[in-house]
Amino acid sequence: MPVGKKWRLAAVLAATGALALSGCGTTSETSESSATSAAPNASKVEDIASTVPEDIKSSGKLIIGVNIPYKPNEFKDESGKIVGFDVDLMNAIAGTLGLTPEYREADFAKIIPSIQGGTFNVGMSSFTDTKEREESVDFVTYFSAGTSWAQKTGAGIDPNNACGKKVAVQATTTQETDELPAKSKACTDAGKPAIEIVPFDGQDAATNAVVLGQTDAMSADSPVTMYAIKETGGKLEAAGEVFDSAPYGWPVKKGSPLAQSLQKALEHLIETGDYKKIAENWGLQDGLIDKPVINGATS
Repeated sequence: MPVGKKWRLAAVLAATGALALSGCGTTSETSESSATSAAPNASKVEDIASTVPEDIKSSGKLIIGVNIPYKPNEFKDESGKIVGFDVDLMNAIAGTLGLTPEYREADFAKIIPSIQGGTFNVGMSSFTDTKEREESVDFVTYFSAGTSWAQKTGAGIDPNNACGKKVAVQATTTQETDELPAKSKACTDAGKPAIEIVPFDGQDAATNAVVLGQTDAMSADSPVTMYAIKETGGKLEAAGEVFDSAPYGWPVKKGSPLAQSLQKALEHLIETGDYKKIAENWGLQDGLIDKPVINGATS
């Protein structure tokens, strides 16, 4: 997430009677994968590690559901290893808890139901903490994000007046389900042409659509947009300012004491300065928070 804290993702899907909200979504079969960390090594802190639920503690592993790619938060490098800001931070969290992180890829919409069912201990996929999602799982906030747009350099797109424009998004994100439909309705209510919302399974494809001129702009979490702008080497630029700030959070099973463990581990990394170092490594320092909370949704 980029410059300017915050963001929003979230889409609500129903899955087996449970809310399977999505925010960073793509399609991938569940599989196990290991990750490399560019983050500072985090040593086990006994008094924090002692708070981990016994079943997780005895396994020695923290099983994490993740959906990729969603650069720069979670994606695979050229060797196929899972990397990113979220990964570096979760590796440090797991180290503080005395656990080995085990990342398992899954469709975004399946992560929350898999946490509810006990397949995953925690989700790590740029989840926006929302009131609706909190009905299904608990969240531990770790970052502040918002939505921002990117356009071809010099295109002159105004996110607040994009009637008749084609806008790329990653499917099932809040941008697709909430933000753009609302903006499009405002257009049609005013007698103007609707916004053509163009969804893609992955964020890379959405970004590429703008670069190739297939769409006029893209809307995504601010860190994602800023990273896309950096990666395209001047082909894209920001359109407008960051808006709709909201907290990112790690979802865990409702009522699980793991939430307190994760909260304490992040508080420790904030105190040591490692949290800041990890964010700065990815250029995301503007989204740092001072204190993690459990269920900190603002809407």
